Amino acid sequence: MDKTAPREEPSTKPVKPARVALNVLALCFALSVLGRGLGESFTVFLKPISESFGWDRAQVVSVYSLAALAGGLASPLIGRLFDRSGPRAVYSLGLLLLGGAFLVAAHAQHLWQFQLSIGICVGFGIAFIGNVPNSILLGRWFGPRLPTAMAIVYSATGAGVLILLPASQVLIDHLGWRDAYQIFGATALFLLVPLLLLPWRLFSTGSPHLARSAAADFADEGWTLLSAMRHHAFWALFSTFFFTAIGMYAISPQVVAYLIDTGFPPLQAATAWGFSGVVLLFGMLGVSWLDGIIGRRPSVLFSYAISIVGIVMLWLLQWYPNFWLLTGFVVCFGSMIGSRGPLLTATAMKIFRGERVGTIYGAISIGSGLGSAFGSWGGGLIHDWTHSYNPLIAFSLVSVLLGMIPFLVVPALRR
Repeated sequence: MDKTAPREEPSTKPVKPARVALNVLALCFALSVLGRGLGESFTVFLKPISESFGWDRAQVVSVYSLAALAGGLASPLIGRLFDRSGPRAVYSLGLLLLGGAFLVAAHAQHLWQFQLSIGICVGFGIAFIGNVPNSILLGRWFGPRLPTAMAIVYSATGAGVLILLPASQVLIDHLGWRDAYQIFGATALFLLVPLLLLPWRLFSTGSPHLARSAAADFADEGWTLLSAMRHHAFWALFSTFFFTAIGMYAISPQVVAYLIDTGFPPLQAATAWGFSGVVLLFGMLGVSWLDGIIGRRPSVLFSYAISIVGIVMLWLLQWYPNFWLLTGFVVCFGSMIGSRGPLLTATAMKIFRGERVGTIYGAISIGSGLGSAFGSWGGGLIHDWTHSYNPLIAFSLVSVLLGMIPFLVVPALRR
């Protein structure tokens, strides 16, 4: 045997970028299912918590409002932390916050304890595993196909609602809302272990082809948060996020309670609203598909028109509580919740591309958090003041109309 012959090195098969990209997409989808599902599950917990403590609707909905506000205000911090420390630190902190918050809430006795745990901490936790880090990470792998990738991830909101709303109702019926929160908290902490073991170095690099093709663009743009805030597109996107979120979340936290009040059984109401998750996937992908066929502005305006039809059907349900109107509302309103998000995200990423895109997009996303908080809290107050859902529905409708105005008048969004 010739000892001078070179020794063969074990062959290592290079990982295909397309396969890694799909793994990253699946991870972002799963995290969004968990985060949004846990967040929206509060619509099922609203009535039993309110009845346990005798609190009015505005007091209980304030918890949901704080979660939305906390998530929105955390967005720039998340973007900056992602730019500096990477996705592993961001996602891990999110699961840690969610697990601890639900375990604390399971033993809460006072409103401020719910506001701190389910409000602030859950809001932060959802944001840390939500759309801001997902959009930055997916942008590194999908580039011009980001709207489609984000449509899939945004549809996780619906999948989370579909899975966790009926599951929450079943847990509440059999174990009570405190034990249900304990199960949620333990699950989030358990999932932290496999998350830490993922190949984050590989996931963080992005597609080599996209990195090479985008390098020049990132170097030449030079956007900072201050320069972005001086551009009219920043505030146009901010206001669209803000008013649309008001319109959506003025209604969403009270949908299950509204359906119960109109005569639907609790489990049927939770399951019906949970099925918005099924149609949301088709709504997300459909609007993104239209974006490639008829353009961004017509696609966004079409999605607003469908949302408005859904709101009208919800209004009619109080007089005609039948299966067909309920189905129409779930299909129209449910399919369009967040359907504009992927297109707005891609628009922001394109206009403000550069090394600080995470921070800039996070700042724009404050509009969504503020709108969600103001809409849900304002909706609770309107219901308490008027003891009617009609002013609440009118408030939502006006807000949705205001949300679409930037796409009618702002030059950067009309193109």
